Amino acid sequence: MTLLFFKPIFKPRVWGGNKLATQFKRALPKDTPIGESWELVDRNEDQSILLNGPQAGMSLRELLKQSGPEILGPKFKPGQPFPLLIKWLDCRDTLSVQVHPKASVAETLGGQTKTENWYVVDRELDATLYVGLKSGTKPQDLIHAIEKNTVEAQVNTVTTKAGDSFLIESGMVHAIGAGHLILEVQQNSDTTYRLYDWGRVGLNGKPRDLHLKEALQSINYALPPVAQRKQGESPTILAQSDHFRITEYKLNPSDEPLELCSSEGAQLLHLVKGALEDSRSGQKLATGDTALQVYASTTSLKAAEPSTLLVTDQF
Repeated sequence: MTLLFFKPIFKPRVWGGNKLATQFKRALPKDTPIGESWELVDRNEDQSILLNGPQAGMSLRELLKQSGPEILGPKFKPGQPFPLLIKWLDCRDTLSVQVHPKASVAETLGGQTKTENWYVVDRELDATLYVGLKSGTKPQDLIHAIEKNTVEAQVNTVTTKAGDSFLIESGMVHAIGAGHLILEVQQNSDTTYRLYDWGRVGLNGKPRDLHLKEALQSINYALPPVAQRKQGESPTILAQSDHFRITEYKLNPSDEPLELCSSEGAQLLHLVKGALEDSRSGQKLATGDTALQVYASTTSLKAAEPSTLLVTDQF
C-alpha cells in the first residue's frame, strides 16, 4: 500500500472539547473532554495501530521492525522509534504555560527535547497563542510573575487566524489559548514542564503539578520571538528545522493532480481541509486524516473540493 493509515488514540484533557467529533465526525467517548488525538505515535506507552493493507492490526513499532527500510527508506535506523509524533489539539480552554527542555539539559533532567509546529486549522474570534518570552525576561521575573499571577504579562501574545503556522523550538515558553483546533507535528517526545496553570484543577479535581525547577532550567532565554509563516503562493514551506520540514499545498478540483514522490524518504500527508483521492491507488484522504506515504512511492492526488494539504518530510 502506498498510503498507510493508523487508528487515532484519544487523550482526555481538562482543557479539551468535542471539535474532533463535530469537525471530523469522529466517535469520541461520552462526557469526556478530549484534548488530543494522537494520529501517529511510537512510544512504549502508546502505539499506533495500522488500519489498512496486509499488515493491518500491527503496531507501528512492529511494522518498522518487520519492514522499516521499505517504509522509511535509507534513513531508517533499526531499533529506533519513529522520529515524530503527530497530534490534533482541541483546545476549548487555555493550556498551561509550559516549556520543553532544551537539548543541553534534557538528559540531565531525565526528559526529552521537543521542537514542534502548530498549524491553526480553526479558532474562535480573538483567540490567541502565547509564544516566547518578552525581551529581557529573566528567571526571577518569571518566579515573581508566578507568585503574583501575572505570567501572561511576561510572554508574547499573538492573535491568530486559520492557516497560521508557528515553529516552537525546544526551550521556548509557550501556551495555546482557548478556542483553537491545531495540528501539531513534533519530535517523538512527551516531556513537558509546566510553569503556570492559571490556578485551575485537573480532571481529578486537584491542582495539576507544576515543574518550576525543571522548567526554569529548560528555558532558552536567547530564542527570538517566534515568527508566523508568511502568506504565499502554493506550495509554501511552513517550517524548516533540523527535525522536519512542513510544506502547504492548496488544491482545487480544476487543478492537475499533485504528484508527490517519496524518493528521499517517507512522507506524512495531513489533510487539514477538503477531500483528496490518489488516482494511482484509489486511496482517499478525508479532512483530519494523516497518512504515511511509504518510501519510493508516488501519489497523484486529485481534489474533489477545495483542499489544503500539509506534507511533512525530512525527518
